[in-house]
Amino acid sequence: MHELTICERLIGLLDEERRRRGFTKVKRLRLEIGQLSCLDPEALRFAFDVSSRETFLAEARLEIDQPPGQASCLDCGAEATISTHLDTCPACGSTRLDVVGGMQMRLVEMEVC
Repeated sequence: MHELTICERLIGLLDEERRRRGFTKVKRLRLEIGQLSCLDPEALRFAFDVSSRETFLAEARLEIDQPPGQASCLDCGAEATISTHLDTCPACGSTRLDVVGGMQMRLVEMEVC
């Protein structure tokens, strides 16, 4: 489960930020995990709950946004919203899509005290 490794790394980065900025607790985290990122948001949420116990993140509320995939067709140039890497262009049916969004994982917002 690579979600656990990702959570441990995220917690390490947040701890560095906590030390640098001097806050004591995190109340809320908002992550953006694209639908094409190959991360399972529920597995990530579980891993976060387990990894953050007895830390400065123990009471933090984790919010996860899941933006859809975005692609550009290499044959006709159409822009499309896609849900898998196997989707076809809705305009011409081509399978030659250049994925341009929806694979990210990023911290969007953090509320601290």
